[in-house]
Amino acid sequence: MKISELIAPAGSLESLETALLYGADAIYAGVPNFGLRAKSLLTPEELIYGSEIIHKQNKKLYLTLNSFFKNSDFDNLDKLCNIIKAINADALIISDLAVFTEMKKNFPNIEFHVSTQANICSYKAVNSWANLGADLCVLARELSFTEIKEIREKCPNIKLETFIHGAMCMSYSGRCLLSNFLTGRAANKGDCAHSCRWKYKVYLEEEKRPNEFFELIEDDKGSYILNSKDLCLMSKINKLLEIGIDSLKIEGRNKTQYYAAIVVRAYKQAMKDYYKNSENFNYKLYTEELLTVANRGYTEGFFEGNLSEKAHNYETTASNSKFEWAAYIEDLKEDYFVLRIKNKIQIGDVFEFISPIWGQDKKVKINNLIDNKTSLKKDVVHGSENTEIRFYFKDFLEQNNNLTLEELKKNFPKYTVIRKEKSF
Repeated sequence: MKISELIAPAGSLESLETALLYGADAIYAGVPNFGLRAKSLLTPEELIYGSEIIHKQNKKLYLTLNSFFKNSDFDNLDKLCNIIKAINADALIISDLAVFTEMKKNFPNIEFHVSTQANICSYKAVNSWANLGADLCVLARELSFTEIKEIREKCPNIKLETFIHGAMCMSYSGRCLLSNFLTGRAANKGDCAHSCRWKYKVYLEEEKRPNEFFELIEDDKGSYILNSKDLCLMSKINKLLEIGIDSLKIEGRNKTQYYAAIVVRAYKQAMKDYYKNSENFNYKLYTEELLTVANRGYTEGFFEGNLSEKAHNYETTASNSKFEWAAYIEDLKEDYFVLRIKNKIQIGDVFEFISPIWGQDKKVKINNLIDNKTSLKKDVVHGSENTEIRFYFKDFLEQNNNLTLEELKKNFPKYTVIRKEKSF
């Protein structure tokens, strides 16, 4: 059976290392100013360092170069090529045909992946890109499983990739002008304002259907007619693995380390379980885990065909999750963890340490908050303060006495994420 790879996003070095820790086979990250995430925090120097970390673990780095170039962008082509050479990526992810052609000249020995932004919706399109020298095509999110399967059958000699989790766009694979029109921030330059998530207090009337009004029923929360739920294909990955999709991709380069850890671990463990016993594969446990990250509700998108009204959340853009990212392990000292706090915590909260090893998560009640820099005790710590606290191993082991100190350090290494239930 062909083993598919799981590809995770990284918008920072911390997210990159977290995704690797929790099981990603490959990382995709943006080349500054040329990938579709303007707020991605990775600099060229960090990408070079990240590439070294990735390759030491025998994993892969894919660079996103998937914006659509204008004339002036090509003026920086030589500088861009020098950056790419220094990063030593395993593949380039490209949308623009001209960029694809230019990069093929400059990098004849690297893999070329065609981005979902190219809107690949047919086996004819896949074959056309293959004839131009593409090694992998990322299929459009708008395809049904039936269409994906047909493409797989008719394109056996090129690698295929599909998105399995993350934010969905109201437009066709990100080709949106709404943000640009309302805010001047261009979606296809990676600076989308997510205008589709905003409240709209209007009636919609299509030009060729005069006097046919789409009523927006509004409550005190507003109306969110353009707000898609998030994609989640956990219940369908067995079908994708069965037909031999080469790569499964998670969206979210602007998401947190907590998101990277939970989503990567859930899908990786599900994939392991499928390969171990495909006939008895059960996705439900992993779906429950995915509910612990921020989400707008989940949809299977176009997997079964056209969207229904259940694919949208008309009530709110707020997260449905009852949990939040509390902290992560920034360092391990001789007798304590150094935790970087990401949200408000206080004495009496219960931390859940999320191990990279499935089934080893542990809960611990917080009885002391000790500032790592001042050694002073606190009652409350806020994430906005960027505080480090000490969490002593003895306090952890007293509440989990089935663990040894060696097991504690093994199960909860640096970059382990910690969650807690939200305070309402």
